[in-house]
Amino acid sequence: MYSPCIKEAGTLGPAPTLIGHRGAPMLAPENTVMSFEKAVEAGGEGLETDVTISYDGVPFLMHDSTLKRTTNVAEVFPNRTHIDASMFTWAELQQLNAGGWFLSRDPFGTVSSLSESDQSQAHNQSVPSLAQFLEVAARTGRLVLFDLRRPPYGHPYSQSYINTTLQVIQAHINSSQVLWLPSEDRDLVQAVDPQLQQTSGEKASIQELTDDHITRLNLHYSTMSQQQIRKYQSVNISTNLYVISQPWLYTLAWCAGAHSVTTNSIHILSSINKPLFLMTPEEYSLMWILTDVVSAFLIIAVFIFHWWRERGLPFWSGSRQTHENGPYSKFRTELSDVWSISSVNVRPDLRSAPSSPSTPHLPTITEE
Repeated sequence: MYSPCIKEAGTLGPAPTLIGHRGAPMLAPENTVMSFEKAVEAGGEGLETDVTISYDGVPFLMHDSTLKRTTNVAEVFPNRTHIDASMFTWAELQQLNAGGWFLSRDPFGTVSSLSESDQSQAHNQSVPSLAQFLEVAARTGRLVLFDLRRPPYGHPYSQSYINTTLQVIQAHINSSQVLWLPSEDRDLVQAVDPQLQQTSGEKASIQELTDDHITRLNLHYSTMSQQQIRKYQSVNISTNLYVISQPWLYTLAWCAGAHSVTTNSIHILSSINKPLFLMTPEEYSLMWILTDVVSAFLIIAVFIFHWWRERGLPFWSGSRQTHENGPYSKFRTELSDVWSISSVNVRPDLRSAPSSPSTPHLPTITEE
């Protein structure tokens, strides 16, 4: 992708839809009900999260493999801070606070901009279940996209975690709203619920993607180009790029033809009505031609200035002629750092002093 956005007039497509990365993590604690509600309020068309299975089989939301960063597990279960999050039961997870860390660490420097009621609500957030998350999406008609972590070896649901997750999906939301990202047992998942929008996290040939019923790609923005996005779009495979939170990067994704982007800053990107630095190829060429002309003019002007100065010629009519020993001489700067010849003399008392035949006395230079 290149900057600026160069498009022929009338060829710019619609703006990419916005998918909240763990909700709206700049406005609320990530992966909490409040965060997803804030993402919807800010204009998000989709919600992204991370799903883990508890020890007793309840899918819940947690990005990290442990609970240390986003909960107060160190206070409630001080001896279990390094244990995998999936090794906690749902009852134990409900004892944890999932919002206090956001207020104390202020990961995006935005806490001070929140109202007192929002800060109070953020402080009281808990770890949500997948069912609670899907209810928010179903109620507001939003798409959902999530990573699904496989439980570690020895976990009671390490072999059945996919079926457990599918059961929750089918019970709480229309399957067509779900962008199914996990690649494990994709054929089985497609057979069980063909309404899911199969989504791949890896690039592949068009044939491989169509064989796997892929309808969308979910890729890091640095791995895609405008040409690749167009190629996949030609066979009705749309592209979601992550994580794009800066306006200039969002406008590049827009110009490249991305269908959607995952972002931390829905409340900022939703206010962008057109790409930054949008111009036609003709305007782009004109910009560089003018830049080259101005650069050439400046270089020539500097060259002429030094040429006139070296020759000691007047720069404009009426100016006084400069000479080699004048104030504009090319040697003026050098002579300013040494003593003037006129200020140097030889101390006469040294001339008459006897000198050693082997070590002649040299005249001493002094400044008057």
